[in-house]
This record gives sequence, structure tokens and C-alpha cells, in this order.
Amino acid sequence: MTDDEIIEMSSKAGFNGLFSLIVFARMVAEREREECAKICENYEDYVKGDTNYHATLIRARGQE
Repeated sequence: MTDDEIIEMSSKAGFNGLFSLIVFARMVAEREREECAKICENYEDYVKGDTNYHATLIRARGQE
């Protein structure tokens, strides 16, 4: 994630109090999960035989 992307997300979050900080932190975490999932999609999971298995698990972490 670039500094510009972080600045853009913090602007969207508004930073007008604790709630905005929480929203911002969740946005950053979601973005990081997505980037990790994209990396996983580039490698075949030899145990499961599915290129999306680990990517799906990473994305699901945000739904807990």
C-alpha cells in the first residue's frame, strides 16, 4: 500500500474521532487481506488442488 493510498483512505474515514479511527483501521486491514489473497491466487495449493483455497480463507477473515 502506498502513502497516497493510506492518505486517501484516511480522508474517506474522516478522522473526526475514535469511530473514524476504527473505520480507518478496518479499511487498512481489509486492503491488506485482499493483497495477501491476490498473492495466494498466483500459487496452486498442492494439498487442496485449488488455486483459490487460501485466498478464500484470507478473505473470510474479514467476515468474522
